Amino acid sequence: MKAYIFPGQGAQFVGMGSDLYQSSAQAKQLFEQANEILGFRITNLMFTGTDEDLKQTNVTQPAIFLHSVILAKELGDKFQPDMVAGHSLGEFSALVAAGALSFGDGLKLVAARANAMQKACELQPSTMAAILGLDDFTVEDICQRISDVVVPANYNCPGQLVISGSIAGINKACELLTAAGAKRAIKLNVGGAFHSPLMEAARVELEKAILAVDIKEPICPIYQNIDGKPYQDVEKIKHNLIAQLTGAVRWSQTVQLMIENGATDFVEVGPGNVLQGLVKKVNRAMQTSSASEIL
Repeated sequence: MKAYIFPGQGAQFVGMGSDLYQSSAQAKQLFEQANEILGFRITNLMFTGTDEDLKQTNVTQPAIFLHSVILAKELGDKFQPDMVAGHSLGEFSALVAAGALSFGDGLKLVAARANAMQKACELQPSTMAAILGLDDFTVEDICQRISDVVVPANYNCPGQLVISGSIAGINKACELLTAAGAKRAIKLNVGGAFHSPLMEAARVELEKAILAVDIKEPICPIYQNIDGKPYQDVEKIKHNLIAQLTGAVRWSQTVQLMIENGATDFVEVGPGNVLQGLVKKVNRAMQTSSASEIL
């Protein structure tokens, strides 16, 4: 069975999507539609901008979404998923690719999400750190013992868990987790504490937009970040999308359940190949490829 997976923030690179823009009339039309919806030429920043341009949350998120969704549309009849999933932002790309959200509505939601997250970051300085080489339980236990805000945010694969919280909380956690035997505790160059309670202001703001948008039943189950389980019920999908902003991305659990439910072949749709690497760390026997290779 084929699983299509969609990357999140961090997968961006300068030049992403320019090949699609130049080689396909359909892709060009969708990119231009995006420029119009966003009110600025995101294509200029994607194709010829700087790394710094692409790191801005209000650019990064729509840019990765556009690359992923347009690539899925370019696959045409070759895009026949048995299941889909997306890492954080990628959940929105997956919903559009699976026919649950229109291209325009998906892009507007992603732009609203990016702006809401940016505002939440500015309310309180906060950050994230990747913890390598410790089991999940140890990381969870140490986070719970710290009085500042610090929580597990991304369960990426066995032995790689990203934590999120206040700067003081992350500093303390890195110190304690290193003492507990973590191979590395790497502070990430991010704008704030994504997937933590510090994103509550963004969750409240985005909730209205998600509840108002027209979501249809996807063509196949979407495995959602909040609990790693498959969904096709529209109300549950909306509920899980809202919860995602302050809840953890359970990617490791998602991949494991997709495999248990029959996935043998994972195709990454979007920039980079980070998710292929994470799938292999969950189960080395899985076939992985990128959508660009199929085109």
